[in-house]
Parts: sequence; structure tokens; C-alpha cells
Amino acid sequence: MEATGRNGNKRMHQRLGPSQAAAPDRANNKVCYHWRAGRCNRHPCPFLHSEMPTPQQQSAAPDGGVAKRHLVWKNPSNAGAASGPPSKWGKGRGGGAVGRPPGKAPDRVCNYFLAGNCTYGEKCRFLHSWFVSDSFSLLTSLQGHQKAVSGIALPSGSDKLYSGSKDESVRVWDCQSGQCVGVINVGGEVGCMISEGPWIFIGVPNAVKAWNMQTATDLSLDGPIGQVYSLVVGNELLFAGTQDGRILAWKFSAVGNCFEPAASLVGHQLSVVSLVVGAMRLYSGSMDHTIRVWDLATLQCIQTLTDHTSVVMSVLCWDQFLLSCSLDKTIKVWVATESGNLEVTYTHNEEHQNFLNLCCFMLQGVLSLFGMIDAQVKPILLCSCNDNSVRLYDLPTFSERGKIFSKEEVRAMQVGPGGLFFTGDATGELKVWNWLTNEMPHL
Repeated sequence: MEATGRNGNKRMHQRLGPSQAAAPDRANNKVCYHWRAGRCNRHPCPFLHSEMPTPQQQSAAPDGGVAKRHLVWKNPSNAGAASGPPSKWGKGRGGGAVGRPPGKAPDRVCNYFLAGNCTYGEKCRFLHSWFVSDSFSLLTSLQGHQKAVSGIALPSGSDKLYSGSKDESVRVWDCQSGQCVGVINVGGEVGCMISEGPWIFIGVPNAVKAWNMQTATDLSLDGPIGQVYSLVVGNELLFAGTQDGRILAWKFSAVGNCFEPAASLVGHQLSVVSLVVGAMRLYSGSMDHTIRVWDLATLQCIQTLTDHTSVVMSVLCWDQFLLSCSLDKTIKVWVATESGNLEVTYTHNEEHQNFLNLCCFMLQGVLSLFGMIDAQVKPILLCSCNDNSVRLYDLPTFSERGKIFSKEEVRAMQVGPGGLFFTGDATGELKVWNWLTNEMPHL
């Protein structure tokens, strides 16, 4: 809003809102965003400092406006879809002050603290913490990689943690002591890494490395062109998403103790950066802004999803839903219709306030999704954003459970035993977290 007059009186009047006599109107019954986050300092405030009635309490809304603010509905383009029970997606409210020390600016970590040189100490108005939450804590940091951590794996039956990095190495960490006990040069940037049973699979330029931790078998699977960005195992096949847009598949041969080429799935126009398997389907996210759905029995593409408007960075299966995130700053939740096709049932926007200008907001590109359960066996979604944070949400409500801050963006996440989970950032640092329980795990 542009100011008029010498001291911007028009702008100030609009910020303060109408006079107290008109206060009951409360800006057409809009709830104060700052009050929801616990930081409204307007007296009087032109917006409501209370929640709107629930859809059940205000079912008589003449135009459905109030109900739409609280209900998630099917894709508007699917006007003819049958209306089932109200969806529970996105009905939570973000807890901007979760675990925040009193007197501190909410959701704003001190950049000087992250760099290790804040001179204000306890008097700093910003957070001096690597996280904000009452549900988990930072256990330890593992340092050694010189570049971004791009993969984390814990092979079945092993007491070792493996981390891959763009510094062309894989580090081996002892789970009891937290010490690095080995460094392996893989001859190229690690684009991704997964574990399946005793096997560790590592995506590098023009190959997939396969290590068996029980038999000490070391294999190199040829066929990829360019960097391998994503790996997944499904229906006894190993799939690799490659830089040239193909998805390559191998099948393990017990007779030859090797992996034999099984298929090459062609369809994406640009690099395949994310793969996930669920319900006999393979889902692939690509830099071409699409998600392709492949039938694992026939290895044919049966649907192409085009709702995202930028790179699809990550795809994740949870329950009967598919979740996807993109640099278009959204997380989309997909559900199968009666025809079997996937449609968007909920879109979550990563909207965060820009503290340099309280009237402006910025949307964050979403880099990666990871699902896990907390100490109470409740599903949690970890959402890495390109503002160097990881946000934790309850599913399906998207109620915020906490935040993790990092010096640089987090691209690798993994869950471990005993309530542990791991994050690896672009500085090469690996952090170990644990859900708060009565028994503290090792590492």
C-alpha cells in the first residue's frame, strides 16, 4: 500500500484497521495470521483472535465460503466426482511457536549462530538452536564429508551407518561410538544411495555400485548415461532413474551372483530424480515437471501426472495416497479415483513469512519428502525446503510438529532403529536425531 501524506498516515491507518467501535466486524470475519502464530502485536487488531466455527458448527454457510476454508475437497476440475466423507488432509493448524523459547522471534534462527560467531549470546532475539520442537532432540553431529551428503543407508543386520556424498566418497560410521571407521572412494559423485536387505546400492555417474555387506560382493552395474539420481527396489527388480530420462531395471541372478539387465523404461523428457514403489506401481518424478505411473507387472506407463509446474523433486507413498513435492513450492496429495487414475485431493503450499517485510510472504521450493513414525507410532512427514530448513508435519492434518535448521539445504534423510532419524546437508554434515522416549538409543 502506498503512503499518502508526510508520514505515511494512510498506510498506518490501514494497518491499524477501523476504530474500536467498528471492531466487531473484524475484517469480514478473517482470522489473524499473526495471532495464529502467536505473535500479533496490534491493539486493536482488525482481524479475529479466535478460530472460525468448524464446518459442522456453520453448516448453513450460504455460499460455502466458510466451509471451504476448513474442508479439503477433490480436484475442482473433477466436478462430477461423487462426494464422500470430508477429507482430513490439511485440517491442522501450523504451530509457529512449537517448542520456541519465550521472548525469541518465532521461526527465525540466528544466522550468526549457524555460522558459529554470534556475539549477542543469550541476549540475541533470534533462536540459538538447530531445531524447534518438543518431540525430538539432536543427538549428535557426524562430520567428515567435504561436500553435500546425498544418501544415507543402514543395511539390514549391520551395526554400521553408511553415508554417500558429492565428494565422491562413502563413509562408514560405527553405530555404537559414532566414529567414522572407513572411507571408500567410489570414483564419482554419489547421486543417491539405498539399502535393501544386505545390499547397498549407490548411484554414481554412468553406473550403479552394488555392495553385499554379508558376502563382501562388489558389483558395478553398467547402462546408465550420466548421473544416477534415484534408486528403488520393487517386484524383485532394481530401478535406477538416470540423467538422460530413462529408468533402467535389473534383476538379480542367484546362479551367476550378479544383476542382469531387465528393462529400460522410456517416457520422461528430462532427468528422473525420484522413484518410489507402492501397490504394484512404480512412480517416477522428473525434471520435466511430470510424474509417471508404471505398472510393475508389465513395466508400461499407465498414467502421466502433469499438475506440478516445476521439477518434481520427490515422490512418497503413504497408506493409499501418493505424495509429491516440487520446486513449484507445493506438496500434492494424490488419491486413486474409481477409474483407477490418480487425482490431486489436497495441495499444501509451503508459505513462510519474510521477516524483512512483515507485509510480504515467500514460498519455498520443496526439495525432498521422507516419511516415518514418531515415538507414539504416529505418521510424520519430513519436508526439506530450500530455505535450509526441514519441517515436520503430522499426517494427514499437516499440523506442524517442529522444524530443523541447517547451514545449507538438506537433501538426504533416513530413519533408523530405536527412534533415530538422520539428516545430511550440503555442507557435508550428518546429524542424528531421536524422538523423545524413556530410553536413549546409542550413537
